[in-house]
This record gives sequence, C-alpha cells and structure tokens, in this order.
Amino acid sequence: MSDQFDGFSIYLGEDEEGDFLAHFIEMPQVSAFGNTPENALHELKLAWEGVKESYHKHGEAVPIAPSKKEYSGQFNVRIDKRAHKQLAIEAAQCGVSLNALVSQKLVASLHQH
Repeated sequence: MSDQFDGFSIYLGEDEEGDFLAHFIEMPQVSAFGNTPENALHELKLAWEGVKESYHKHGEAVPIAPSKKEYSGQFNVRIDKRAHKQLAIEAAQCGVSLNALVSQKLVASLHQH
C-alpha cells in the first residue's frame, strides 16, 4: 500500500454538524472536511498535494513526518537544577551514570503508554 500522506499520522473525526474532519496530527493546519470519512480523506490528500506544491514553488523543503526521519539517539534537555541534583544523587546511589538513569526512566515511561 502506498503512503499517500508521507508518514504523517491522520486524525479523522466527525464534528457536531455531521461533517468529517481529517488532519495531520503533527501538522493540524493541513486539514480537510468531507461529508463522509472517505471524502474527508480524499480532500486531505488533495490539500497535502497542494501544500507540497506550495513548498516546492517557494523553494522550501517539504516537512518530513517524524516517523520518516532518522534519529541519532541523542538530544539535549534542560531541567530544573533541583531535579538535576536529585537525578544525579539517584544515579550515584544506583551505581550508574546520570545518562543511563535518565535513559532508563524515559524508556520505562514510554512502555506505560
């Protein structure tokens, strides 16, 4: 099956008037309405094609869906210095690096969802 939305996640819902709204979850401004779910998705496909055409016309890069990007496994995060201290103490008490402790906590939180 082809990926007509280039990896973007789609929200599809019915509004209070009985019309259907479809939009990219990662880019809600890319949206369309239809009188059926199928029609809303068809209109979203047309809207997305128009958005991509506009990016190309203006010499801009078309946004890439998070699911299609490559990730290095590294990012920087800023936290309150008190939380930083508590995490550093906990890491030392566990005999692991601060990076390892925070990584474990992040991965554990992902499995809870």
